[in-house]
Amino acid sequence: MKVISTEKSQILAARIAKELNTAIVDVKFSRFPDGEHYLAAGELDDETIIVGSVTDSDALVQLLLLIDACEGSRNHLVIPYMGYARQDKRFRSGEPISARAIARAFAEGVENCITVNIHEPAVLKYFGVPTTNLSLAKDLGACIRSMNLSDPLILAPDDGALAFARDVASVEGWDCDHLEKTRLSAVEVKMAPKKLCAASRSVVIVDDIISTGGTIATAAGMLYQQEATEIYAACVHGVLIGGAYAHLKASGIRDVFCSDTIERGCSRLSAANRIAASFRS
Repeated sequence: MKVISTEKSQILAARIAKELNTAIVDVKFSRFPDGEHYLAAGELDDETIIVGSVTDSDALVQLLLLIDACEGSRNHLVIPYMGYARQDKRFRSGEPISARAIARAFAEGVENCITVNIHEPAVLKYFGVPTTNLSLAKDLGACIRSMNLSDPLILAPDDGALAFARDVASVEGWDCDHLEKTRLSAVEVKMAPKKLCAASRSVVIVDDIISTGGTIATAAGMLYQQEATEIYAACVHGVLIGGAYAHLKASGIRDVFCSDTIERGCSRLSAANRIAASFRS
């Protein structure tokens, strides 16, 4: 068994290979003069773990090409972050079900697939091959534990993320709640924990994805007004578009961190062990 990856997931792939005590395949990436992607894989094995996060359209094309390059091997596909997964249903006539289109394309040429904290689990049914969704909630909780915070309050940004936040909090039995918006007027909205008080506490806002960070930044300002002592933001997938990291830091958040499903400077925890374990079981 060997591990191979796209450009955007090479660090995570190397970590997975190290966890499994196996080799990583060298891949040469380039483009044709018209901009089309080209790649050439090194020596393959009869069984291959293909790793590639879909962070943009280029990464998507690279992953499709890599799957095809591994033809003849027993292929296991790992998609640490799957872009296009948010549209899992048709809202208006003429729209594609983007998640279905991408999942169907990826399933061709692989025996099974592994995703990590996919935004909408219903997407898994579209792959057409056995698919497992892993969660890094406990790993995120372990990372928070290493920060040695005194009795932190784990907060989900909304009730939809509460189950994930509870899994994070369960690592040490921390208090857990979700933010609730209360409209005070036509232009004024208050955000606060639904049940618990943030005063005099360290608060860690957790979610599967941080994209623009707008809601979390707004919530941070209000939590400080409610006398929280310090605020952190943590997620599995650090999309962090539009200057989100700087926006969060400017809002007073002490630290922002994520996993290496999307390889960032603030990737503080790795999905490698969790992914490797799924191949050992």
